Amino acid sequence: CRAFFHDLCTPAELQAFKDRWSVVELLAGRELSYRQIHERTGVSVTTVGRVARSLTHGAGGYLHAAEALGLHRHPGFARTA
Repeated sequence: CRAFFHDLCTPAELQAFKDRWSVVELLAGRELSYRQIHERTGVSVTTVGRVARSLTHGAGGYLHAAEALGLHRHPGFARTA
């Protein structure tokens, strides 16, 4: 997968993926505000909000990956029907 994404994406796109995933990990593991996540990661508060919204109202991709990696322990990560 790593080679595929390196061929598919620009360095900026890869960094955006990394940034968003760091937000997912922080949302999964702790009760942090969007501002605290921004301060820890440098990811904009707007992007933190988008990731959080995708976790609760998205297609389930973040949740599936988080569950596969054991990050679904946070109550906010409960898969909704």
